Amino acid sequence: MNSSPLNQIQLYGLKNEFKELTNLYSTGNFPNKILLSGQKGCGKCTLAYHLINYVLSMNEDYSYDSENLKINEKSKQFILINNRTNPNLHYIDVLPDKKNIEIKQIRNLINELNKSSFNSKPRFVIIDNLETLNINSINALLKILEEPSQNIFFILIHNNKKILPTLKSRCLIFKINLSNSESINVINKLINDNIHSILNKDLINYYASPGDLVNLLNYLKKSNLDAKNLRLKDFLVFLINDSNYKKDSNTKTILYNFIEFFLNKNLSIKYIDYFNYFITKINNIKKFNLDEESFLIEFKSKILNE
Repeated sequence: MNSSPLNQIQLYGLKNEFKELTNLYSTGNFPNKILLSGQKGCGKCTLAYHLINYVLSMNEDYSYDSENLKINEKSKQFILINNRTNPNLHYIDVLPDKKNIEIKQIRNLINELNKSSFNSKPRFVIIDNLETLNINSINALLKILEEPSQNIFFILIHNNKKILPTLKSRCLIFKINLSNSESINVINKLINDNIHSILNKDLINYYASPGDLVNLLNYLKKSNLDAKNLRLKDFLVFLINDSNYKKDSNTKTILYNFIEFFLNKNLSIKYIDYFNYFITKINNIKKFNLDEESFLIEFKSKILNE
């Protein structure tokens, strides 16, 4: 299943947030810098694309369907955005095989924004995974955020991780949250099925976002694993032995999400010292880019082989 926000023509679970943002635009009160903050995979970027399609397709053939929160696939704006050729949208994210949004990307963005507008429509900038900006990129971005050109709107997408207060202070913050029942409802609509009927309840994390669940289902399918009968412990052993986490960021995210899920589910009360030990190790690996292979060997031998 293609979980890319770019391809999601239907918006699920964020009706109130979409209505609030479109009302701000329709009344002329839309801020030129907003920060969408929330758990990764909860639909923030999808919301941004729907908002942008709503604005850019106004008064055009095949305009946005606000009643059903749906993009018309025949929309000229959607086709251009989907092909990444829309002159009114600039999208910035971490490049493949990179760990940070680099200063060169922000400088290229600034050069593009300094060019004359292709048309009279507003221009939008999406910066995804905001927390991956390095310090040089942040400083360059702050300069254009302080005095953005007229009719240019920045949508910054933040995954509940630490970012500089100077970035937050320049934006109007919208917190995006989905309850567990809302996440389950969204994933059921995305897969047109009941997640509980196709996935072992042992693998369903109460805190998983729809994006987390889509990535999990895609991985299980790709790996030819029996999703209905697979136990959490067996799944972790498979993930570690697979070693695909070394080259695929989605697999690595799944691995560490499920390690933390396993620890919370099995050790957080009964073995609190063990729990704190491994959680601290995980945080240090993420923060200092430490050797994860030795950690996984230790985790497997001390926890999964018990």
